Amino acid sequence: MKIHLKKYTPIFVLMFFYVISCSDYLNIDQYFDDELNIDSVFTNKRYMEAYMWGASSLFPDEASTVRANYTPGIFATDEGFNNFRVSNNWYYGLDFSAGFINPDYYGIGSPNLNQWGNYYKIIRKCNNILNNIDQPKDMTNLDRARIEGYTRFIRAYAYYNILVDFGPPILLGDEIINTNESLEYYDRTRSTYDEAVEYICEEFEKAAALMPLKVSVLDFGRPTKGAAYALIARLRLLHASPLFNGGYAAQSYFGNWKRSTDGTYYVSQTYDEKRWAVAAAAAKRVIDLQDAGKPLYELYTVKADESTKQLPENVQIDPNYYQTYPDGANGIDAYRSYSELFNGEAPATIVPEFIWAKKSNEINDVYNRGTFPVSLGGWSRFCITQKVVDAYLMDDGRTKEEAVSDNYYSESGFTTETKNFSGYTLNSGVYNMYSNREMRFYASVGFNEAIWPCLSSTENNNHVAMYYNGAEDGRSAASDPLNYPVTGYAIKKFVHPQDAFVGPGNRRVDKVYPIIRYAEILLSYAEALNNLTSTHNINLAGKTYTVSRDINEIRKSFNMVRYRAGLPGLSSTQLNDTEYLQKAIERERMVEFLWENRRYYDVRRWGIYEETEREPIMGMNIDGGKSSFYQRVIPSTSQIRGRLVDKKLVFVPIPRSELRRLPSLDQNPGW
Repeated sequence: MKIHLKKYTPIFVLMFFYVISCSDYLNIDQYFDDELNIDSVFTNKRYMEAYMWGASSLFPDEASTVRANYTPGIFATDEGFNNFRVSNNWYYGLDFSAGFINPDYYGIGSPNLNQWGNYYKIIRKCNNILNNIDQPKDMTNLDRARIEGYTRFIRAYAYYNILVDFGPPILLGDEIINTNESLEYYDRTRSTYDEAVEYICEEFEKAAALMPLKVSVLDFGRPTKGAAYALIARLRLLHASPLFNGGYAAQSYFGNWKRSTDGTYYVSQTYDEKRWAVAAAAAKRVIDLQDAGKPLYELYTVKADESTKQLPENVQIDPNYYQTYPDGANGIDAYRSYSELFNGEAPATIVPEFIWAKKSNEINDVYNRGTFPVSLGGWSRFCITQKVVDAYLMDDGRTKEEAVSDNYYSESGFTTETKNFSGYTLNSGVYNMYSNREMRFYASVGFNEAIWPCLSSTENNNHVAMYYNGAEDGRSAASDPLNYPVTGYAIKKFVHPQDAFVGPGNRRVDKVYPIIRYAEILLSYAEALNNLTSTHNINLAGKTYTVSRDINEIRKSFNMVRYRAGLPGLSSTQLNDTEYLQKAIERERMVEFLWENRRYYDVRRWGIYEETEREPIMGMNIDGGKSSFYQRVIPSTSQIRGRLVDKKLVFVPIPRSELRRLPSLDQNPGW
């Protein structure tokens, strides 16, 4: 029977998950243009490929980490804060961290945090393709391989998203669920975490074997072989990390969590060092990828010119610091090398650091609108925390605590001269806390009296933001009583100097969102190596990687990220201290990937989520005038008091409606 999809809504397409009775289940799928019968999808290559990309289009925009349309994201961590209302808005990360999200409520409207069913809809479409891959008669073997590779990637990516947010999924393999079966037929159990990782990585491996190494400029945003390998490296690092690899964290969070049908632990309670070796090998494979005899990926850098800030003098900790990049930090413009990755200045289609990135209007329409001062037409509500500000190093590589002794860092007084570097202006009269900081700080943080250039507009150029009480961008100036920077800081990471929202000629530069970039692979490699105590031989797709805690390998990968930021690398003494290095990696990831949705997953996998979240959100005193603004305070808002710290928040709960329909489906612990 042919079913014309115009006659039906796609509510009940999700395999067995929406089965209430056999007669209620319709084995239909929403076709890519709603103009042809489902039977027509597999009649030729063009339709099948369109159907495949239609499945891919069902993924939420990866940049939607503020509105959190698929992940608790930025506002469920200690790196971002927002004073907006909870339980009746679209900032689901705030709802999640305040305990409003539960198995019956995931946020108002659609999309929201309940993407469980959506991911299985994608999986169903992929299974339809894989089961009919030989049907189109006009496909060549190359066409078939390409479509199969992308389809396996899309399916694996759907499972990946289920795993990282909801925990172990129900694995269906290539199965397409039959119709008109008894209810018992549709019941399924969840996999263990280990089983899910192995299956997803295996699917990414199969996909990578069939996917292109690169895509054309016109196809920018499509995944590649490198994207598949990089996601394997990310998954392997998760799998090796304390929360999922035995030891105290795994026991504390999952020691009583067993599959009800057979008593199997969902998360292994036995530590396995080999997982770190597999993670290291997976990262090294990405590092080693070549194109025409040259590295396929490398950190994006801009050559130094006369406007580049000079490296600080007399830095002794790293003897290679003053060498030319990549052997040291010399010869590049650290500010532009970092800022241009995110503000749209770099030609994204050829940036060698983007392993997988996509164009997104979300950045300008939400991120930047939400961070711009109210006097410039913004909402001024997207804030970073004092913890983030304090995490940035000084430009000579010292922590702020280390730099107090010679007054290089100070929390009193104001700068007395204007500094210009790389197109950035640091005015005189700026609080000394913000002076002498590393370049990523200036590229990312909007602090009191920082300049917003707004150069595309013929008005409001080089606006100096004033966040203290009574100033034009402070609390008293907000048209909405909640539109003010509650911590005294705004995120500027994605703002281009040309960006403006008001005034004649105002425009915004197009941006891309990095789903995964090379800097992550380098830091993941260093972290994985740091956790090894012996040598391991790891086979990946027929190639053997020998990995150990090699100081030179760690130094090379970790220090390269530091050098790109204009900072000295770690000394041999620091590199030999595994505990020190782990803390350095944690700090580096917090700063390097600020507001890129890595922090939410990092603190959980490290088993330090409760420790980090129990530290109170802090910022400057926005209720004070200029003389009293610069004091660390806990913002006076119910949002702070309402934050919940609970082990159950390592995963989003599975919808209760699914639990009712599938008796063998176990809920996540604590829910």
